[in-house]
Amino acid sequence: MERMPRLYVEVEKGRCSAGKKAREDCVIIQENVEVWLKKGDEVPEFIEQDGAEFLVKEVYDRFYQYVDGSTGKMLTDAIIVLPDGRTRIYLKKGDELLLLPVEGYTKTIIANVGNRVRRGDAFAAVTTKKGEVHYLKPPKTGTVVFIDEITQRPHYVYYILPEE
Repeated sequence: MERMPRLYVEVEKGRCSAGKKAREDCVIIQENVEVWLKKGDEVPEFIEQDGAEFLVKEVYDRFYQYVDGSTGKMLTDAIIVLPDGRTRIYLKKGDELLLLPVEGYTKTIIANVGNRVRRGDAFAAVTTKKGEVHYLKPPKTGTVVFIDEITQRPHYVYYILPEE
């Protein structure tokens, strides 16, 4: 059974907690401390809500809404928690992602979310109507953070966080 990654996005503090209780699943980050809360959990007393950052759980399939489609820049801070529950990808507002389209008669996904793809390695393959197979390779090494299945046209867009 394949589970979906979880997405947390930055919001104003009032949306995450009402006084001492979490309104919904969220993460509070204060300096180098992260507090992961479920709806109804109590916010620890050591958290100073004025200086903290708040991220709430969002539907992972809406990730594209937090990326500028023309520049590839993150519009807000976000955390993606991979299905293993331990691996996290931290994205900051302004981070530039590679948006790489995959179009063709038949598409084959090779790299999945959380996979590191190196420059020159194939992340997807497309087959033309003539039966020719073309492998798509990223221009930079990076980590796949989202694969958007576009419904208007039969293709995908890979969102890859490049390494420095």
